[in-house]
Amino acid sequence: MFDAFLISTGVVAVAEMGDKTQLLSLILAARFRRPLPIVAGIFVATVLNHFAAGWIGQQVAGLISPDLLRWVVGLGFLAIAAWALIPDEMDEDETTVKPYSAFVATCIAFFLAEMGDKTQIATVALALKYTPLWQVVLGTTLGMMMANVPAVYLGEWISSRMHLLRLVRFVAAAIFAAIGVLALLGMAY
Repeated sequence: MFDAFLISTGVVAVAEMGDKTQLLSLILAARFRRPLPIVAGIFVATVLNHFAAGWIGQQVAGLISPDLLRWVVGLGFLAIAAWALIPDEMDEDETTVKPYSAFVATCIAFFLAEMGDKTQIATVALALKYTPLWQVVLGTTLGMMMANVPAVYLGEWISSRMHLLRLVRFVAAAIFAAIGVLALLGMAY
């Protein structure tokens, strides 16, 4: 009865281990130090992204060329790299970030990071094979949360012990730039 849900959860939880979105979870937690808005942002972005992926998978499978998808993903990561270089609009001594800033940044970054990612492709494939769509989306979202929520809390724990926020910004930009270039070269999949 819940095969689509259970299989989708397991597939995505396993596929997400060591994925770039886990790294993104760590980086966002270290940068914003607001785990709850980040977790909420991951949830919202994943539901939207995986619903769109599942719907597309069921409607127009095979119409998006892998080359076009590679360019969208690569340019998206280069945009995130540029965004990561921009310091937050706050005093250097101020350590609080408005919850909506962390939430919005997480939603945007996660939505873009999932474009063309193996878990998004897995969602498309699962939606092609299993119905109803809501079970696939709920399952893939739960799998993402199982893999990324611990990474958020680990990143928050690490950042509370390290005062290297400037360094985090530059490291994040370098990582996203590298992923973007690899995606443009067709080597990030």
